[in-house]
Amino acid sequence: MSFRLAAYAVCIEDGSVLLAHHVGPRGERTWTLPGGKVEHGEDPFDAVIREVAEETGCDGVVERLLGVDSRVIPAADRLPGRPEHQNVGIFYRVRITGGQLRPEPNGETAESVWTPIPDVARLRRSSLVDVGLALAQTLPATGHVDPVPVGSLIQH
Repeated sequence: MSFRLAAYAVCIEDGSVLLAHHVGPRGERTWTLPGGKVEHGEDPFDAVIREVAEETGCDGVVERLLGVDSRVIPAADRLPGRPEHQNVGIFYRVRITGGQLRPEPNGETAESVWTPIPDVARLRRSSLVDVGLALAQTLPATGHVDPVPVGSLIQH
């Protein structure tokens, strides 16, 4: 089994959420939250701000911790030959303070856009989007939401 620790930003302004259009290893395109891998020795708090800047071109500040999501992605849902994978995601509420939206230079994010929250359900998106919005809207005391079912427009 492989493992990854990641930090994700839930940026909400005026009823819209900031989403990144991610191009995956198989060329598939999904909308996801800005964020990604926490580097060795890096604090997740710092990683989420770095990832927002890298992927979107925007500066941000962490407003609060929203919660933690742990999910296992079966080997059958990954590229051939890849093992089962566990992703532990730390979700933060992040406020954008400056910068300008742009594609990620030499990266996997083709574009970032502010998307009205009601429109999110119609997008082919990562389950991380649904987890982040659920955490931001409910603020559960435990920082945990029920697993988000994957399928249809929702991807791992």
